[in-house]
Order: sequence, then C-alpha cells, then structure tokens
Amino acid sequence: QVTLRAGAELDARRVNQYTLILRAACPGEDEVEERLFVRVTAGHVLHCDTPFASAEGDVVQVLADVAPRTPLYAVLPQPLGGLTVFPSPSFLQFRLRNHNTPLTLTHRGLVLAPDNGFNPSKDTQIFRLEIEVMDRHGHNCSGAVRVQVLPSRRPRVTFPEPHRAVTVTEGIGPWEVVTQVRARGDNVRYAILAPVAPALFTIDEVTGEIRSTRQLEMIRTHLLIRAYNALHPDDHATTTVNVTVQGTDHQAPRCVPAIIVFQVPETVSPGSTLVTLRCTNSTSTDGCLHYALEGPPSSLSHFFMEGPQLKVNTTLDYDSETTAALGFQFTATIVVTVGRQPLQSTRVPVLVTVTPVNEFRPACPNGATFSVPETAAFGSVVGRVAGTDRDYPLDSLEYSLEGGSGPAQPFSIDRHTGEIRVMGPLDSQQQKSYRLVVRLTDTHNDLDLRKRQSRLCDVSVRLQAVPGQLPVCSPEVQELQITAGSPGSRQPVTRLVCHSSPDSAALTYSIVGGNEDGRFRLEGNTLVYLPNDRAEPRPFVLLVEVWGGSGARRRSSVVALVVHVTPRSTPVPPSTATRRTTLQKVPLVVTQTEAVWHPPAWFVSVLTISGVLLLATLVCVARNLL
Repeated sequence: QVTLRAGAELDARRVNQYTLILRAACPGEDEVEERLFVRVTAGHVLHCDTPFASAEGDVVQVLADVAPRTPLYAVLPQPLGGLTVFPSPSFLQFRLRNHNTPLTLTHRGLVLAPDNGFNPSKDTQIFRLEIEVMDRHGHNCSGAVRVQVLPSRRPRVTFPEPHRAVTVTEGIGPWEVVTQVRARGDNVRYAILAPVAPALFTIDEVTGEIRSTRQLEMIRTHLLIRAYNALHPDDHATTTVNVTVQGTDHQAPRCVPAIIVFQVPETVSPGSTLVTLRCTNSTSTDGCLHYALEGPPSSLSHFFMEGPQLKVNTTLDYDSETTAALGFQFTATIVVTVGRQPLQSTRVPVLVTVTPVNEFRPACPNGATFSVPETAAFGSVVGRVAGTDRDYPLDSLEYSLEGGSGPAQPFSIDRHTGEIRVMGPLDSQQQKSYRLVVRLTDTHNDLDLRKRQSRLCDVSVRLQAVPGQLPVCSPEVQELQITAGSPGSRQPVTRLVCHSSPDSAALTYSIVGGNEDGRFRLEGNTLVYLPNDRAEPRPFVLLVEVWGGSGARRRSSVVALVVHVTPRSTPVPPSTATRRTTLQKVPLVVTQTEAVWHPPAWFVSVLTISGVLLLATLVCVARNLL
C-alpha cells in the first residue's frame, strides 16, 4: 500500500507525474523490480496551514485549572489556527485518528478540554491529537495539535487546622453559631459531608459558620467539612470538627494544686514521685476519678501517672542535646475525669524544670605536646590546651598554670581559651623543653557554684633551636666626613658595631660596593681610608656586608656608609677625627604658570546679545511647531 506522506503538497502545474521504483523479493527467489507511475491532475485541493500540517504539529499551552469543555483549539481559519482555505465548516468532516486522549473533538473542528477538567498536577502534561479533515468531494488533509497543560498558578484550597474540637453547653438555641471554619484559597465554598443528612447542624456555604438547627442537649458528634473552589470543584480539602455539648448540671473535679510547677535535679531516679494530686468531686467518690497524662511525646516518655501521683519514668539527662533543645523544661497536662466521662474533667497544667548536677570531672587532651622556636616573640601563641567536660554546657572550663609564670616557667595560659603564650626569653642551649602543669576547672555545671571539679594535665613545650641569626649592626646607615691625610698614609674612618646570636659567633666584614678605586679597606670591623694626591672633595657610598656562619647556614646583613672626603688645604697633620652629620632636606620650589584669557568688554557684550537672539529664535520655532 502506497500512501501520501503527511504534510506533502501536490501541485500539478509544477510536477504532474512521479515515477516510483518498487522492488520485491521472496525468500529463495530473485528480486523483482517494477515501476509505478503516479499522475497528478489539477483540481480542487484542500490545504492545511503549515503549523497544523507539520510533523510536530501546532502547539497550544493552557493552565491545568481551565474550566471543563473549554475550547482550546479550532481547525478553522481563525486566530487560534487551523486550515488556510476551504469551504464552510458545515461541508467539512473532522476525524480524530488517535483516541488515547481525554480531549474532545467536535464536528465543527473544536478541541475541548476534558469533561472533568485536567488533573491538577505539579508537572506539565502533554496531549497529542492527530486530526484528519475531509470535504464533500473527498479531498482531505491531516495535521496534529499538541496541547501542553501547565501547572495551575492559583492557590490550592487548604484548611489551616485538619482537626478541630469545639465544646458548648447544652441549652443552646436554634440557629445559633456554634463555631466557624475557614479555608485558604479562591472562591471557597463549604459543605457538610458527614453525616450525610445532618439533623443538628448546618453550615453557611459562603462564610463557613456552623449553626445549630434546634436546641442542643448533651451529645458528642463528628462533622466532616469540605471546602472547595466554586469554579473548580476538584480543588477541595476536608477537616474534622468534633462538637461536644456539655451538660450544665454536673461539676468537674477540683484538684490541689491547680497548677504544678516543679524543679528536679537531673539525677532524680526513675520511679520517684514528683507530686500527688488531691482531687474531690461533689457527686462522686475518689474511686471514680481517673487520671491521664497528655502532652508532647518527650514529656510522655519521661513521666507517667500512677493514680493521682506524677512519677518519673526515665532518667532526666540535663547534658543531652534533646533536653537542651526543650529549654530543660517539660510540659504536660494531667486530665482528671469522673467515671471516664470527658464532659466532667479537670485539666492540671504541669511544668517540670530540670536542674544541672556536676557529675563529671574535666578530661585532659591526648598528647598535649607543643613546639615553639626559641626566637618566639613575647606574647606568641605556643598552642591551645583543649580540655573537655561532659557536663552541660559542654566544655565550659577555666584554665590555670600551676606555679604561675616566671623565669623558670616563661609561659602563661589564657583563663577562658586555654591558649599558652610566651612570657619571657627562651634559650634552647640552657633548656630544651618545659613541663607545664595545667589545671582544668569546670564552671556553670551546678546550681551550687561551690561544687566544682578540676583535673591536672601535663603539657610539654619543646624549644626549637634557630641557628644562624642575622647579624645586627647599629646604626645600619652612617654618614661620615673626614679630611684626607698625606698620600701613602693609613687613616682610620669608623668602627662598625655588630653582633649576632649567639653573641660568641665570629663575624666577617667585606666591602661589596662603592670602592671601585680601592681607596678604602676593612681591617676587622674598622674602616680605613688610603689617601692619594687627588685634591678635589668627593663623597663615597660604601656597602659593607657583615655575615656570620659558613656554608648553607650563612646569614648576612648590609651596612651603608656615606663618607665625605675633604682634601688637605694646609700642611697640617692629618686628622683622624670623624664628624657625623645629619642630612638636611633642601626645600624644593615648584613654579607653575597658568594661562588666563581676559576678553575685552565689547566682545562679552556681543556674545551676550547673540545668545539672547538665538534663544528667542528657538522659542519662536518651537511655538510654531507645537
């Protein structure tokens, strides 16, 4: 069977014949090849527009909350899309090829939403419809429509309270408001689902007020209320309302104490009695009173009722994170009823506060050993002693150093953080390590501040030797002035004062810059000038390197010397006195010339008049245009 491809258009004026080559073969036989000639004749042709007749089809996007049977698409020459040119829709037939879709196609080519609306899903839903169009002459065209259903943007109908309990007294009259329910959402309406035929109550459809239909007597009933969107009934929610009509001719029990506020230590043993209620009733004996404990699961797991006695069920651990999250307080309610009748009950609030007890001693850290270089500065941090304590608040400790700080123990410890700092000079040659004794004392772990526990911890501090310290010279820069002596003489200039660590280390001096003509030399740490017959004054800038040690551990410093040499003016004995001067800053005068143009008075007048005339011209032109 040879069919025309979907979306193909035939034009007899362009191509009036197609030659198809068909090949067929059976198993074990030779292949047969034949030709099929398809002739295209001119006539009335039915065309569908491009989006509808394309392979993907036309696309329509709608929201999931669209009303049932809403027109979504029309296969007609309308803005919604459809055919380009064909006769009146009454002469056309529309057929849906696939039926696995909830959408409906009418005989006039309208695609409608499902009868029950779309599923209010949070995900995008896609439906594809393949449609065939045929006129009365048998001409047809086909296409597809994809309907994308987007999630609804309107708020869902919800009840803030899924359950609600209401207690009223008997004797309430007809049509009186018992309670009111409220739901969130748009166009909310209310209805009673159960009981199916309510005989005692009715609900206002708009406001949600529940009213009595007759005078109420002692009764207990359950109402199932539905809230729904009037425009979209599938959007709905339910809540349960428990209505209790309480009698007025009975008195609830009276209990002492009416409120229980108790403080217990965390070490109270399970089974201990916290309080005993004394309840009485005018019409019943004590044997008819029943006691029950209500409250959060955390409270029900720690306490229980044994008759009128409130007892501890499990250990009240003040040091646990669960108890700390509750603020170290447990709340509950003791419900006392007469003959197990909830209409005759008394509720006694209970508040139990757990107080701390200092149970555990502080614990020392494992391997408290630190290292510090012997050149550490005053106040440098050596390390931190991280003690622990299992009492709440956890690790609330104070630190102190046994023996205090001194020459024999040049360290201190921070009272709150446990940081050990350097408080004196360190020398690895005199002492390679120190053994410190740190006392850990817990704080705020008991109501009685005198009940504190402590522990002594050993801390080892090792000194790291730092060899090859940089030589230090004083001063590092010198400016000198001398008068040259006779040629060939030896004239001392200055003596360099340098030292290194340790002080016994030998230092080496060398001129590394500024002595190109060899007029200076070093004899140990003494700088010597060698005069010549040069007469003009000249300054010399010398760089002297001072180092200690040798090989890879060699460390050096550089000293700068500025020597002003003044030649001899008279035959006087050469002066070896050195005069140090301080360079003075010479003021620098900067002159800046700024060009200023001062136009003559006639030029300013002409410029002003020209500006006024130009402004008036612009105003006139704007007025004529507007």
